[in-house]
Amino acid sequence: MAFSHSKTKIALGVLAACLISYGILAYIVLPLTWTHYDHQRKLAGVTMLTLTAQGIQGDPINFGLVGTKDDVICAMHAAGWYPADPITFRSSLEIIGSVILHRPYQAAPVSNLFYDNRREDFAFEKPDGRSADQRHHIRLWQVLERGDEGRPVWLGATSFDRGVGVSRYTGQVTHHIGPDIDAERDGLTKDLKTAKVVEAIYEVSGIGPTLIGRNGEGDQYYTDGEVKISRLVTGCNSKAEAAVELDNPPMTELKNIAWKAASAILQAGDTSTSVNSTPR
Repeated sequence: MAFSHSKTKIALGVLAACLISYGILAYIVLPLTWTHYDHQRKLAGVTMLTLTAQGIQGDPINFGLVGTKDDVICAMHAAGWYPADPITFRSSLEIIGSVILHRPYQAAPVSNLFYDNRREDFAFEKPDGRSADQRHHIRLWQVLERGDEGRPVWLGATSFDRGVGVSRYTGQVTHHIGPDIDAERDGLTKDLKTAKVVEAIYEVSGIGPTLIGRNGEGDQYYTDGEVKISRLVTGCNSKAEAAVELDNPPMTELKNIAWKAASAILQAGDTSTSVNSTPR
């Protein structure tokens, strides 16, 4: 009996040690190891989630730009992205007509999201298809007046509107996004590179790896949790022949490699992949 009691204590001790080790590894060591702001240190500690007008967690921050307001506007125009119209009665009627009649509306308005208690400074979109029910879009906020490069830093949330439906949370008519938000982040980065308006590209930590996230309308998304930042050229007429891509810390690279394997499984089961991966 004493021997059996001793074995039980040992087993419980081993189990407790395993649980403690798991907790330290999963909730302390790995998050600290994967968190990196070496290329933009002033972003450490800032929130990487937006909110809806109702205070519901919205789209995650997954994109960034470095440059002045004029640099941002010029670069997005060069990349083929249109500024979204403000939400008015007229623009609301136009977007309804665009969806119902399947006619183009390249500057269709986007709903407001809030970051640091203020709505987006800019919203841009890139049409996909014949009407406003499908489009690539981004909202941008100026977060730092002077980042590590001595220039303003903008953070944004970019995703793909794959169709119009009803919000799962509020019942309001809205767009539903495609789940692969990393594809949208990388696609916009590619558009800017192709337009030769980017000097350098690097990543900082965002919300972290997320397999099943939900935005403010209840739509699922998945992401490696990185924010991809493009440092823009200065001046509307300036061009960069090549963009330098700065390295991530080794542990972040290992995490991203592991994530690619996981995301491939998610993409295989995503019925919207054919819509959300339109060649750019």
